Amino acid sequence: MSSTTAATMPVAPLRQDAGLIGLIGLAHLVSHFCQLLLAPLFPWLKDALNASYTELGFLMTVFFVVSCCVQTASGFLVDKYGPRPVLFGGLALLATAAFGYATSNSYYAFLFFAVVAGLGNGVFHPVDYTLINRKVSAKRLGHAYSFHGITGSLGWALAPALVVPVAIAYGWRAALAAAGGFAVVVLAVMLLNAKSLALPGHATAQKAASGPQEHTLAFLRIPAVWMCFAFFFFYAVVLSVIQAFAPEAARQLHQVPVAMAAACLSVYMVCSAGGAVAGGFLASDPARCERVVGAGFGLAALFALAVGFAPVPGWLVPVMFGFMGFASGIAGPSRDLLVKKSTPENASGRVYGVVYSGLDIGQAVAPLVFGQLMDHHNYQGVWLGLVIFQGVLIASAFNVRKVRRTALAAA
Repeated sequence: MSSTTAATMPVAPLRQDAGLIGLIGLAHLVSHFCQLLLAPLFPWLKDALNASYTELGFLMTVFFVVSCCVQTASGFLVDKYGPRPVLFGGLALLATAAFGYATSNSYYAFLFFAVVAGLGNGVFHPVDYTLINRKVSAKRLGHAYSFHGITGSLGWALAPALVVPVAIAYGWRAALAAAGGFAVVVLAVMLLNAKSLALPGHATAQKAASGPQEHTLAFLRIPAVWMCFAFFFFYAVVLSVIQAFAPEAARQLHQVPVAMAAACLSVYMVCSAGGAVAGGFLASDPARCERVVGAGFGLAALFALAVGFAPVPGWLVPVMFGFMGFASGIAGPSRDLLVKKSTPENASGRVYGVVYSGLDIGQAVAPLVFGQLMDHHNYQGVWLGLVIFQGVLIASAFNVRKVRRTALAAA
C-alpha cells in the first residue's frame, strides 16, 4: 500500500478493525501452535518412534520445506481469489494433520502428516497480511502488526503448555488429538465470521484495475524484497534453535530441573508477546523500524551469550529466556514494517508469500544443523550459533534499508 493510498483510505470504526484483527490473530495463533506441536513431545516421540534428535528434527524440516513451497504459491492464490477460502483450507489441513499424528504408528506416517501440516501452515502469512494491509485502517496498522505478533508468540507458548501436561497425564496421542480439536474449534469460529474475512469487491477490483498492468512476477525485480527474504531466513534459524534445542541445551549446561527447562520456551513466548505490545507503539514511526529491530535483537543476543557462556545459576535460566523473548518481541512489529515498506500495491499476497518462505526455509535447515550439535552434546555450540545468527540478523535488517534507499535514489 502506497503512502498516498494509506492517507486517503477511510478510517473504519474501531470495533470493526478490532474484530478483524482479533480473527486474524486467532488464525495466526493456530498456525504457530501447530508449528510447535511436535518439538515439546520429542522426549515421548524419541522412544515411541525409536528415532534420534536428528530424525525428529527432520520432521520439522519436512514441515517447513512444504510450508515454504505452499507459502509462495498461496500468495498468488490470495491475490487472485481472496484470502478467505485459502484460510479455511489451511485450518482444515492443520486439523487433519494433528489427528493424523495422533493415530500414527510409525516414523514414516509422521513424515506423511508433516507434509499435510506443511500444506496447511503455508497459507497464513499471505492471508493475514493481505487482510491487515487491505482492511485495517492505516492509523491502526502498527497495533495490528503488534497483535499479530503477540498471537503468534502465544500460539508457540500454548503448544507446550497444552500438549506436555496432556501427554504426561494421558499420553502423546491424546495430546495430539487435543491439538486437532483446538484447530477444528478455531475453523468453526472463522466459518461463523466468514463475512468479516471477505475483501469487498475483490474480483471486481481485480478486473477493473486501470492503467497498464505489470507482470505477475514483476515484484521479484525489487531488491528489497529479496533482502527481506534473507532477513526472515536468519530470523527463522534463530527462532528454530530457541524452540527446538535451546531449552535442553541450557538444561545440560546449567543443571536446570526438567520441569523448569520445559517452562523456558513458554516463558520466552509469553514475554515475547509482552514485548510485541511495546513494539506496536514503537512501530508507529516507520522511519525507525530498522533501529528498533537492531536494538531488540542486539539485547536478545547479549542474553543468549550469557546463557551459553556465563556461570548462570539454574533458577535464573528461565528468567534469561524471558528477557530474550521480551527483547525479540519488541522488534516484531517493526520487523513486519520492513516488508510493508518494500511491498507494491495489490501484491501483498505474493510479496509476503515469497518473503515469509524465507522463514520456512530457515526453520527447515536449522534443525538439521543444530540437531547434529545436540546429538554430539555440543551444547555451548548451540548457543554460540544462536548468537552468531542473531548478529547476522541485525546486519541484514539494516541492509534492507540500504537496498531500499539505493533503489529509490536510482528511481
